[in-house]
Amino acid sequence: MPGNSTDTIAAIASGAGGAIAVLRVSGADATAVAGRVWRGRAAPGRLRPRELHLGYACTPDGTALDQCLLVRFAAPASYTGEDMVELHTHGGLYVARAVLAEVLRAGTRHAEPGEFTRRAFLNGKLDLTQAEAVADIVAAHTASALRLANRQAEGRLGRRVGTLYDRLTAVGAEVESRLDFPDERLGWLPPPRVLAEIHALRDEVAGLLATRRAGEILRHGIHVVIAGLPNVGKSSLMNAVLGRDRAIVTDIPGTTRDTLEELAQIRGIPVRLTDTAGLHTAAGPIERLGVERSLASLGAAQLVLWVYDASQPYAPQAPPPAVTPAPLLYVANKGDLVGEAPLPPGAPAGAVRVSALTGAGLDTLYEAIEHAVWESPDWREPECAVNARHAALLETAAASLSDAAAEVSREAWELAAVALRAATLATGRLIGRTAAPDVLDAIFSRFCIGK
Repeated sequence: MPGNSTDTIAAIASGAGGAIAVLRVSGADATAVAGRVWRGRAAPGRLRPRELHLGYACTPDGTALDQCLLVRFAAPASYTGEDMVELHTHGGLYVARAVLAEVLRAGTRHAEPGEFTRRAFLNGKLDLTQAEAVADIVAAHTASALRLANRQAEGRLGRRVGTLYDRLTAVGAEVESRLDFPDERLGWLPPPRVLAEIHALRDEVAGLLATRRAGEILRHGIHVVIAGLPNVGKSSLMNAVLGRDRAIVTDIPGTTRDTLEELAQIRGIPVRLTDTAGLHTAAGPIERLGVERSLASLGAAQLVLWVYDASQPYAPQAPPPAVTPAPLLYVANKGDLVGEAPLPPGAPAGAVRVSALTGAGLDTLYEAIEHAVWESPDWREPECAVNARHAALLETAAASLSDAAAEVSREAWELAAVALRAATLATGRLIGRTAAPDVLDAIFSRFCIGK
């Protein structure tokens, strides 16, 4: 663990620029440290826990730095499970840092990134999936991502995996008892019953693994590229989706010379939206660079909106062969110019008719994007969804359970026990029951200071 786990640590736990700044202090000396900095109607140790008390943060000579509130949390009823104190100062970078400097001088060290949450995990206040959810809550860009993170913070994924771990432990004990007491009759389950339980556990692992894609999309979003020939309305479409004029739009073909990227939210999906220069035979070095960047974006896209002008023949506007490995969603733009007239001959089936100018058809486009992302018209938000770390461990567990099933089928109990131990270890690492220190370092290093 960074520093020493017995140190009393302190950090600013709120973002810069707010009306209030929160300084968090945690450790055995938290209350004593607060008493050296804060002055109120009584010493912090004599104040009722979980109540806000008004006082002043002061220098050692009694000079007031700020009028602020103090709240004390007695172990184990705190976020970290340790004695904790929070000082709520006025917002502003200088005042918060000035008070923090006094707290550090009073006998604490500065907390490392994620160290408060790491202590909460080590003290049994959170399992590892709940600890990860704290970072997911901070990073959430959409309501769907926030709901998923909150469900994980409540422990829904952790409880499901914890039950899986307990069942794996039980079936492992059943198998290993046959090795420890081979000559005893201990009422062992028949091999078909053991095999059925292993199959059920493998199905549960497969069900969790099936949530990986949804988790990745909700947490990290999807890269959507708007592409097409020059002057078909790609930039106008980007502006319409964003609801503001982000890209310059003119009637002159080739206005966009570079890629533009913005974050958007479409039907609860975080979208990294990229507007590209029109694909054409470039006349000069700047246009060539723009087209090259467009092709690079198409190569990295997860979904491409291929935009064409619905008022013009389609064939010259069709995408070049193998222009992108990503799925193509065809968008017939400038629908305001053609009204209800049929789309041009040869236009791809399923093209979405829109008008970036008037906004007509955008809801239909969003629905089509939603179906393309989730690969299903009736997708439902999952109760919990695993991330890449979880999925790697679950894949190990699934492979080990397959090995265990094969060994139980031929009653090779020793080999079955080895496979079940591997599955149990992988599952335990997921929730932190068997987590290695380097894994914890990797997880908590992505947290911000103060969390």
